[in-house]
Amino acid sequence: MLQDVSIVQQIGVAVLAVATVVWAVGLVRMMRRDRFEDRFAGRFEGPFEAEAWGQAPALRALPAQQGPPRTETVELTADERAAFAVLVRQFGESRS
Repeated sequence: MLQDVSIVQQIGVAVLAVATVVWAVGLVRMMRRDRFEDRFAGRFEGPFEAEAWGQAPALRALPAQQGPPRTETVELTADERAAFAVLVRQFGESRS
């Protein structure tokens, strides 16, 4: 044992080392499992299986297509519009 290092510090280093090993083993197992699942994901599905059920075939390489984001509007009172106009003028003057 190291004489200059307290027992609490030694326990802390040991706990961190064990946690690092557990994390690394978990990461390796997760990566191998994902690679294995990707390799066999489409093996048992035919290309026209979705069409047989009356569905359009899915393109797995493309993300789900969504429309453009909704626009949001907020109605301003006359006082708020005036205050906003003052801010715009102030920012415009500071840029010139």
